[in-house]
Amino acid sequence: MRIEHVAIWTKDIEKLKEFYINYFEGIAGDKYTNHKKQFESYFIKFESGARLEVMQMPTIPSNLNDTINQYIGVIHIAISVGSVEKVNDITESLRKAGYSVVSEPRYTGDGYYESCILDPDGNRIEITE
Repeated sequence: MRIEHVAIWTKDIEKLKEFYINYFEGIAGDKYTNHKKQFESYFIKFESGARLEVMQMPTIPSNLNDTINQYIGVIHIAISVGSVEKVNDITESLRKAGYSVVSEPRYTGDGYYESCILDPDGNRIEITE
């Protein structure tokens, strides 16, 4: 078995899609639109075969959880970028673009080299080697 995809609600589907394409080399499929429900989504595929679905619908309320202090539930997505250098480079590119760096690149106690940033909607993204 494997996880087929993870889905994220957003208020700006185009901005979130472009974020994952530009910084993590995702490839977006065609936009799906259900006009009756005012629902839109993109599937973004990554080199490993993993997929992320970004979705938008005007009736979905904003998340009231504090992403900095964390909370019970799904808290981050980890994206492996292949090397320590790429973790550093992508983290720095995101910082320069104005994204929040929650934790600087470092080796963790369980052996990962990672940083953690917030995507445009405040979702935690761990960038791992």
